[in-house]
Amino acid sequence: MRIITIKGIYYLKVYAMTKTLTFAILHFCVAFTVTYLLTGSIIIGGAIALIEPAINTIVFYFHEKIWKKIEERNEHRVMI
Repeated sequence: MRIITIKGIYYLKVYAMTKTLTFAILHFCVAFTVTYLLTGSIIIGGAIALIEPAINTIVFYFHEKIWKKIEERNEHRVMI
């Protein structure tokens, strides 16, 4: 995928952030449900569900950025 316009770059950044936020919501729900089922505590489930996905969301965002660079590098090598 090669988008070289400013609008295209903006779109890719918005897309990446949207993907990250939807992942965060999904992760929050899973973390809360699993912790609640294991502990029976809404408070502990809520605390874990806020802390763990927040950290994972940040890590996921940078993980995506790294893979995007790898994909771009591979596309460049194919073109050469």
